[in-house]
Amino acid sequence: MIASIEISLYPLSQEYKETVKGFIRRLQAYEFLDVRPNGMSTQVFGPYEKLMEVLTKEMKEEFLSVHSSMFMLKIGKGNLSDQPEI
Repeated sequence: MIASIEISLYPLSQEYKETVKGFIRRLQAYEFLDVRPNGMSTQVFGPYEKLMEVLTKEMKEEFLSVHSSMFMLKIGKGNLSDQPEI
């Protein structure tokens, strides 16, 4: 099953821009994911099981870093990348 996830990372530190960029780069390293960052969030599309494994790993790494952070996720079934924006 394919899934679509919209994810926002909110680092609670002064270096928030580099933290977010680093997280996005780590997601982009997984060739089986379609990662599309924009100004407010990042959309990620791919196989549900692999997508959840990657997010579990990468979010844990972020939580174990020296600063605090928060994530917001929206998860939908299917590849919603071709849906028109409202």
